[in-house]
Amino acid sequence: MHVEWFGQSAFALTGERAKVFIDPFADLSPLAGRGMKFEYPPIAADGVDLLLVTHEHLDHNGVEAIPGDPPTLRSTAGRLPSPLGEVLAVASEHDEKAGTERGPNTIFVFELDGVRVAHFGDFGQADLRPEQAEAIGGVDLLILPVGGGPTIGGAQAAAIARRLAPRWVVPMHYRTPRIGFLEDAEPFLAEMDEVKRLDSPSFHTGEMQPGRGATVVVPAAP
Repeated sequence: MHVEWFGQSAFALTGERAKVFIDPFADLSPLAGRGMKFEYPPIAADGVDLLLVTHEHLDHNGVEAIPGDPPTLRSTAGRLPSPLGEVLAVASEHDEKAGTERGPNTIFVFELDGVRVAHFGDFGQADLRPEQAEAIGGVDLLILPVGGGPTIGGAQAAAIARRLAPRWVVPMHYRTPRIGFLEDAEPFLAEMDEVKRLDSPSFHTGEMQPGRGATVVVPAAP
Protein backbone atom coordinates (compact mmCIF):
# COMPACT_ATOMS: atom_id res chain seq x y z
CA MET A 1 0.00 0.00 0.00
CA HIS A 2 1.29 3.45 -0.96
CA VAL A 3 0.93 6.15 1.71
CA GLU A 4 1.22 9.85 0.84
CA TRP A 5 1.03 12.72 3.33
CA PHE A 6 -0.25 16.05 2.03
CA GLY A 7 0.24 17.90 5.32
CA GLN A 8 -1.77 18.36 8.50
CA SER A 9 -4.05 15.25 8.58
CA ALA A 10 -4.52 14.73 4.83
CA PHE A 11 -3.46 11.34 3.48
CA ALA A 12 -3.94 9.33 0.30
CA LEU A 13 -3.69 5.56 0.75
CA THR A 14 -3.47 3.67 -2.53
CA GLY A 15 -3.84 -0.08 -2.82
CA GLU A 16 -3.98 -2.42 -5.78
CA ARG A 17 -7.71 -1.93 -6.31
CA ALA A 18 -8.70 1.25 -4.49
CA LYS A 19 -7.55 4.70 -3.35
CA VAL A 20 -8.73 6.29 -0.11
CA PHE A 21 -8.30 9.96 0.77
CA ILE A 22 -8.69 11.14 4.37
CA ASP A 23 -9.21 14.69 5.70
CA PRO A 24 -8.47 16.90 2.68
CA PHE A 25 -8.06 20.65 3.06
CA ALA A 26 -8.94 23.24 0.41
CA ASP A 27 -8.85 27.04 0.64
CA LEU A 28 -7.42 27.95 4.03
CA SER A 29 -7.13 31.69 3.51
CA PRO A 30 -9.42 32.21 6.56
CA LEU A 31 -6.55 30.93 8.71
CA ALA A 32 -4.19 33.53 7.25
CA GLY A 33 -6.80 36.14 8.05
CA ARG A 34 -6.50 35.07 11.69
CA GLY A 35 -2.68 35.33 11.59
CA MET A 36 -2.10 31.56 11.32
CA LYS A 37 0.55 30.30 8.91
CA PHE A 38 -0.61 27.36 6.74
CA GLU A 39 1.52 26.87 3.62
CA TYR A 40 1.08 23.26 2.57
CA PRO A 41 0.70 23.01 -1.23
CA PRO A 42 -2.81 22.60 -2.65
CA ILE A 43 -3.90 18.98 -2.76
CA ALA A 44 -3.68 17.27 -6.15
CA ALA A 45 -5.22 13.79 -6.01
CA ASP A 46 -7.34 12.04 -8.60
CA GLY A 47 -8.80 8.57 -8.94
CA VAL A 48 -10.11 8.59 -5.36
CA ASP A 49 -12.52 5.71 -4.68
CA LEU A 50 -13.47 6.64 -1.10
CA LEU A 51 -13.26 9.95 0.78
CA LEU A 52 -13.28 10.08 4.58
CA VAL A 53 -13.79 13.21 6.71
CA THR A 54 -13.16 12.80 10.42
CA HIS A 55 -14.80 16.08 11.50
CA GLU A 56 -16.12 19.34 10.13
CA HIS A 57 -13.22 21.77 10.57
CA LEU A 58 -11.92 23.57 7.50
CA ASP A 59 -8.43 22.00 7.61
CA HIS A 60 -10.05 18.53 7.45
CA ASN A 61 -13.27 18.82 5.41
CA GLY A 62 -12.13 20.41 2.14
CA VAL A 63 -13.91 17.84 -0.02
CA GLU A 64 -13.93 20.27 -2.94
CA ALA A 65 -10.18 19.63 -3.31
CA ILE A 66 -10.89 16.05 -4.46
CA PRO A 67 -12.09 15.81 -8.09
CA GLY A 68 -14.92 13.59 -9.19
CA ASP A 69 -17.68 12.47 -6.91
CA PRO A 70 -16.25 9.65 -4.76
CA PRO A 71 -18.45 8.07 -2.07
CA THR A 72 -17.89 10.08 1.10
CA LEU A 73 -18.21 9.18 4.77
CA ARG A 74 -18.06 12.22 7.00
CA SER A 75 -18.28 12.92 10.72
CA THR A 76 -20.20 9.78 11.57
CA ALA A 77 -20.09 6.56 13.58
CA GLY A 78 -21.07 2.95 12.96
CA ARG A 79 -20.17 0.04 10.69
CA LEU A 80 -20.59 1.49 7.24
CA PRO A 81 -20.58 0.01 3.73
CA SER A 82 -18.07 1.40 1.24
CA PRO A 83 -16.30 0.44 -2.00
CA LEU A 84 -13.62 -1.14 0.24
CA GLY A 85 -16.10 -3.17 2.21
CA GLU A 86 -17.00 -2.29 5.77
CA VAL A 87 -15.52 0.86 7.30
CA LEU A 88 -15.59 1.13 11.08
CA ALA A 89 -16.28 4.65 12.31
CA VAL A 90 -15.62 5.02 16.04
CA ALA A 91 -17.15 8.02 17.83
CA SER A 92 -14.69 10.17 19.80
CA GLU A 93 -14.24 13.80 20.82
CA HIS A 94 -12.06 16.69 19.71
CA ASP A 95 -11.48 17.84 23.30
CA GLU A 96 -11.31 16.65 26.91
CA LYS A 97 -14.81 17.90 27.75
CA ALA A 98 -16.99 15.38 25.89
CA GLY A 99 -16.91 17.39 22.66
CA THR A 100 -18.47 20.49 24.22
CA GLU A 101 -15.54 22.72 23.19
CA ARG A 102 -14.54 21.53 19.69
CA GLY A 103 -17.18 18.97 18.77
CA PRO A 104 -17.16 15.32 17.74
CA ASN A 105 -14.41 13.43 15.93
CA THR A 106 -14.43 10.11 14.09
CA ILE A 107 -11.70 7.47 14.21
CA PHE A 108 -11.89 5.63 10.87
CA VAL A 109 -10.71 2.01 10.70
CA PHE A 110 -10.57 0.01 7.47
CA GLU A 111 -8.52 -2.57 5.60
CA LEU A 112 -6.67 -1.94 2.35
CA ASP A 113 -4.33 -4.48 0.70
CA GLY A 114 -4.41 -6.57 3.84
CA VAL A 115 -3.26 -3.63 6.00
CA ARG A 116 -5.64 -2.59 8.78
CA VAL A 117 -5.53 1.20 9.10
CA ALA A 118 -6.75 3.52 11.87
CA HIS A 119 -6.80 7.30 11.26
CA PHE A 120 -7.54 9.21 14.47
CA GLY A 121 -8.51 12.58 12.98
CA ASP A 122 -8.35 15.36 15.58
CA PHE A 123 -8.57 13.08 18.59
CA GLY A 124 -8.52 15.30 21.67
CA GLN A 125 -9.71 13.13 24.53
CA ALA A 126 -7.55 12.77 27.63
CA ASP A 127 -7.22 9.07 26.85
CA LEU A 128 -8.63 6.33 24.65
CA ARG A 129 -11.60 4.77 26.43
CA PRO A 130 -11.62 0.97 26.86
CA GLU A 131 -14.70 0.55 24.65
CA GLN A 132 -13.05 2.59 21.89
CA ALA A 133 -9.87 0.51 22.04
CA GLU A 134 -11.92 -2.68 21.96
CA ALA A 135 -13.90 -1.49 18.93
CA ILE A 136 -10.72 -0.50 17.05
CA GLY A 137 -9.06 -3.84 17.74
CA GLY A 138 -5.83 -4.85 16.05
CA VAL A 139 -4.17 -2.26 13.80
CA ASP A 140 -1.26 -2.47 11.37
CA LEU A 141 -0.95 1.22 10.42
CA LEU A 142 -1.85 3.88 13.00
CA ILE A 143 -2.09 7.52 11.85
CA LEU A 144 -2.14 9.69 14.95
CA PRO A 145 -2.14 13.42 15.86
CA VAL A 146 0.82 14.36 18.05
CA GLY A 147 0.98 18.16 18.01
CA GLY A 148 -0.98 19.04 21.12
CA GLY A 149 -3.10 22.19 21.24
CA PRO A 150 -6.58 21.12 20.08
CA THR A 151 -5.53 17.44 19.98
CA ILE A 152 -3.44 15.05 22.03
CA GLY A 153 0.26 15.73 22.42
CA GLY A 154 3.34 13.55 22.36
CA ALA A 155 2.95 11.65 25.62
CA GLN A 156 -0.73 10.88 25.05
CA ALA A 157 -0.07 9.79 21.46
CA ALA A 158 2.76 7.51 22.57
CA ALA A 159 0.50 5.89 25.17
CA ILE A 160 -2.12 5.14 22.50
CA ALA A 161 0.55 3.75 20.16
CA ARG A 162 1.81 1.42 22.88
CA ARG A 163 -1.72 0.36 23.74
CA LEU A 164 -2.78 -0.50 20.17
CA ALA A 165 0.64 -1.96 19.26
CA PRO A 166 0.55 -1.42 15.48
CA ARG A 167 3.32 -2.35 13.08
CA TRP A 168 3.76 1.26 11.93
CA VAL A 169 2.79 4.67 13.36
CA VAL A 170 2.64 7.80 11.21
CA PRO A 171 2.44 11.07 13.17
CA MET A 172 0.28 13.92 11.83
CA HIS A 173 -1.18 17.30 12.82
CA TYR A 174 2.00 18.87 14.20
CA ARG A 175 4.18 21.91 13.55
CA THR A 176 6.42 21.81 10.47
CA PRO A 177 8.11 24.58 8.45
CA ARG A 178 4.80 24.80 6.54
CA ILE A 179 2.61 25.77 9.49
CA GLY A 180 3.06 28.21 12.34
CA PHE A 181 1.01 26.60 15.10
CA LEU A 182 0.83 23.34 17.09
CA GLU A 183 3.83 21.68 18.75
CA ASP A 184 6.42 19.81 16.70
CA ALA A 185 6.65 16.01 16.65
CA GLU A 186 9.80 15.72 18.77
CA PRO A 187 8.11 15.09 22.16
CA PHE A 188 6.26 12.16 20.58
CA LEU A 189 9.30 10.81 18.78
CA ALA A 190 11.36 10.96 21.98
CA GLU A 191 8.84 8.57 23.59
CA MET A 192 9.16 5.95 20.86
CA ASP A 193 11.91 3.35 20.44
CA GLU A 194 12.11 3.00 16.65
CA VAL A 195 11.86 6.07 14.43
CA LYS A 196 12.45 6.23 10.68
CA ARG A 197 12.59 9.73 9.17
CA LEU A 198 11.98 9.88 5.43
CA ASP A 199 13.17 12.28 2.74
CA SER A 200 9.84 12.03 0.92
CA PRO A 201 6.21 12.69 1.90
CA SER A 202 5.30 9.19 0.70
CA PHE A 203 6.29 5.58 1.24
CA HIS A 204 5.16 2.04 0.54
CA THR A 205 4.33 -0.22 3.45
CA GLY A 206 6.05 -3.12 1.70
CA GLU A 207 9.35 -1.23 2.01
CA MET A 208 8.98 -0.63 5.74
CA GLN A 209 10.22 -3.67 7.60
CA PRO A 210 8.60 -3.81 11.04
CA GLY A 211 10.93 -3.78 14.02
CA ARG A 212 10.64 -5.32 17.46
CA GLY A 213 7.82 -2.92 18.31
CA ALA A 214 5.96 -0.18 16.53
CA THR A 215 8.09 1.62 13.95
CA VAL A 216 7.34 5.33 13.69
CA VAL A 217 7.51 6.41 10.05
CA VAL A 218 7.92 10.20 9.66
CA PRO A 219 7.26 11.39 6.10
CA ALA A 220 8.92 14.62 5.03
CA ALA A 221 6.65 17.64 5.06
CA PRO A 222 5.25 18.24 1.54
